[in-house]
Amino acid sequence: MEYEHTEEVKLLRQSVREFVDKEIRPIAREIDEHERVPLETIKKAGQLGLLGVPFPEQYGGLDMGIVGYCVLMEELQRACASHATIIGAHAQLAAMSIHLGGTAAQKDKYLRALNEGRMIGAWALTEPGAGSDAASLSTTAELRGDEWVINGQKMWITNGSFADVVVVHAATDKSRGARGGITAFIVEKDFPGFKVGKIEEKMGLRASHTASLFFEDLRVPAENVLGEVGGGFALAMRTLDIGRCGLGGGSVGVAKEAFELSRRYMVERQQFGRPIAEFQALQFKLAEMAVKIYTMEQIVYDCAKRVDAGKPATLEGSIVKLYCTEMASQVIDEALQIHGGMGFSRELPLERMYRDTRVTRIFEGTNEIQKSVIATELLKQVGYRVRR
Repeated sequence: MEYEHTEEVKLLRQSVREFVDKEIRPIAREIDEHERVPLETIKKAGQLGLLGVPFPEQYGGLDMGIVGYCVLMEELQRACASHATIIGAHAQLAAMSIHLGGTAAQKDKYLRALNEGRMIGAWALTEPGAGSDAASLSTTAELRGDEWVINGQKMWITNGSFADVVVVHAATDKSRGARGGITAFIVEKDFPGFKVGKIEEKMGLRASHTASLFFEDLRVPAENVLGEVGGGFALAMRTLDIGRCGLGGGSVGVAKEAFELSRRYMVERQQFGRPIAEFQALQFKLAEMAVKIYTMEQIVYDCAKRVDAGKPATLEGSIVKLYCTEMASQVIDEALQIHGGMGFSRELPLERMYRDTRVTRIFEGTNEIQKSVIATELLKQVGYRVRR
């Protein structure tokens, strides 16, 4: 049960799977237990070109589009959600923002280095007072001569503690709000005024560090404005639309892994003198898991193809994010139930998968926000604009 891709995409999947099985799967439990960022495997992924899967060859990418990126996320998340999250924040948020909004000079300097793994990226939008209400930023940027001076704080920033480059969103004209009042900047960790704060202690994704960032008169060269001044919020929303498709791909991967573990366990595990695969109650669970995975896969790659064709995907991306994260959580929960006490044990990866997957219904826009976006887009189709 696998989506029928082109031969080129199948070869990509094979390459990623070999890398994951050799380099990532053997360390997945250890890095989770020790909350250790696996920079060694991230660098190796960069050397193999896996950090630049969706981006043009001109800037060191593989030019495999969002379809290829979703396959990458699938395979990574089969083994380790922390790796998928680190690479997702790096590629699909930081690098994608530069790809979408950057000048040729910015892409040559930053996008190439990110694709090749010479730099690690992060993306900073969320603040203590601006989570789901992403437009209400308190962080400000003021132009002084040929530099922008940024002051404020960001939180829940994946890769924030070790990234070389951070795409930072700040208010440049609060009177204009989201429409024209927010600007994106490419910030290097060595710029004066850049400080890393607390690294969060999390329930899941423990090998993916999430940090607070502080900007105290952070000085950013004018040429590091990303896109147009005032265009930062629109750029952030375009980036998230695409990122949600990738998050759906990761959800497919972890659901497939839970399904395969369950199918094998049902054949091997014996109770009442026969394999538990003989019991109809568990057969029904397996069937329902397969239906969810099949549906998830169809909508993920339909959305990915739409993005690769240059079509808007706000509605489709939100549907993918909402449905796939909900279904992945349900599949993993059923897999844990099938395994009984062993599913609850740390000896198997299911308990880690259970913890790691919970946050997918929260980050990159909570699922409640996705429902709001979906409804807004549907009403827009009949000429009604929802007031914000």
